[in-house]
Amino acid sequence: MIETFPRPQRSGCGRFALFRLPLARPIARTRETLCAAALSASLVISLMLAGAGGATAAEGAKPFDPKVPPPETIALPIAKGQIDAAVAKLDDFANGLMKRSGIPGMAVVVVRDGKTIYLKGFGVREVGVEGAVDGDTVFQLASLSKAIGASVVAHEVGAGVVGWDTPVTKHLPWFALKDPWVTRHVTIADLYTHRSGLPDHAGDILEDLGFDQRQILKRLRELPLSPFRISYAYTNFGLTAGAEAVAAAAHKDWATLSEEALYRPLGMTATSSRFSDFMARANRAVPHVREKEVFVAKYQRQPDAQSPAGGVSSSARDMGRWLAFVLGNGTVDGHEIAPASALLPAITAQIISAPSATPTARPSFYGHGFGVSVTPAARVMLSHSGAFLLGAGTTFMMLPSANIAIAVLTNAQPVGAAEALAMQFMDMVEFGTLTRDWYAAYNGLMAPMYQPLGALAGHVEPATATPARPLTTYTGTYANGYFGPASVTLKNGGLVLTVGPKPMQYPLAHWSGDVFTFVPAGESAPAGSVSQVTFTRKGSRASAMTVEFLNENGLGTFTRSRK
Repeated sequence: MIETFPRPQRSGCGRFALFRLPLARPIARTRETLCAAALSASLVISLMLAGAGGATAAEGAKPFDPKVPPPETIALPIAKGQIDAAVAKLDDFANGLMKRSGIPGMAVVVVRDGKTIYLKGFGVREVGVEGAVDGDTVFQLASLSKAIGASVVAHEVGAGVVGWDTPVTKHLPWFALKDPWVTRHVTIADLYTHRSGLPDHAGDILEDLGFDQRQILKRLRELPLSPFRISYAYTNFGLTAGAEAVAAAAHKDWATLSEEALYRPLGMTATSSRFSDFMARANRAVPHVREKEVFVAKYQRQPDAQSPAGGVSSSARDMGRWLAFVLGNGTVDGHEIAPASALLPAITAQIISAPSATPTARPSFYGHGFGVSVTPAARVMLSHSGAFLLGAGTTFMMLPSANIAIAVLTNAQPVGAAEALAMQFMDMVEFGTLTRDWYAAYNGLMAPMYQPLGALAGHVEPATATPARPLTTYTGTYANGYFGPASVTLKNGGLVLTVGPKPMQYPLAHWSGDVFTFVPAGESAPAGSVSQVTFTRKGSRASAMTVEFLNENGLGTFTRSRK
């Protein structure tokens, strides 16, 4: 049985982070002996073989138990010793992937039956600087933050502060979406499940331009909506709004609430939702990007504006504590952090995130901040990846039925190494062998993230371009309800576009006629991207301009506000 890859998504805390990669779990054309393991959970219900059914413990086949509900029956048991053998392979897997991918540093933790059984660092915190990665090195987690944040919400649900079904405007009365009915009814759960109708990555470019969290959340009301509760689109700032409603209900800021509700009770002493705390760590992993096939430390992502969606920093050791919390259904070492009933909606399927591409393919689902999928062995897998295009790649995967979980943290922009290691480990856990070349699979699937944006990307300037009008034709101030004002000014004999509170300044190069170009930068723009700026003239003056890079949702046209 063959399962296809999900459609590449520009998803995650970085605009192009493929957080969903593990959820559909792409499968190779496997040997015939593994085909039975690729059955969906629904087929397992009707195919409970006495020799293979009922194995819900960590390892070993058990006799068929008629008391086990059919949906919880596992098709493929885990042989005795198989998990130990999988752990024993991790050093080789990690070292092999480090060499193959070239990433600078990686930390890995494995939790089994509530205990950390593997904790190790590989490589360096920063290329060219002394300092090895270890189990206490702190990494930026990017979109893996969503699942951790959902755990904070579960704590507050258990405490009665909010419910998953609490309307967001009950605690954020200023929050609004384009449709007034949706505004009144959108809940914390809707935003954590990405089913509010907001478009993919709503608000991310505003963050790149320097808008703060409140400014971005207020501007979401300008965006077009897809049908409510039946449309899935990954939105960092939609989820952030849901989290901020919880923080408002608790009368605390989000970072403080996270610390008090989750990090401190779990003993996650190196974990924070504040960027300043990450930067203050002495044992900190520096982000790296790839240039000419070599990783270099060049940028530093500051994600405070979307802290609930991508602002957590943590160590592998601390991640082990959190994995144990989830595997324990909200309880660690006999101490309940969040009631199982409050955590359950987060870690179970709430919406289809990636529909089946073929009749034989399993779909992927999303809970509240967690990816939910069914493995070829018919086990439920919880997972989430995170990535910053500016230099972070992380993932976790867990099999609750086997009480086993792994987290992999890296300090390099996503190339598939983190996911490949986790999938290699899970292959060994479930099957005792590798089913495919996971690094080749994930590295290839991530390639679209690095495709330059813009219709003119990769094109050379036309040899017979139509001359521009006098540059003063285009200068002036332009208004836009979503992005705010922008200005076009003369500087050193050329035009400069200035937009956003940061502000971002883009020198404009003439292309042809009234079309100019600039090179966008930041988390939302892969290297080599080119944006057109097309001016519309009335008489001798430009009356408007459309900025291609800002026009994803049709809101990139700026109108001249004064001469």
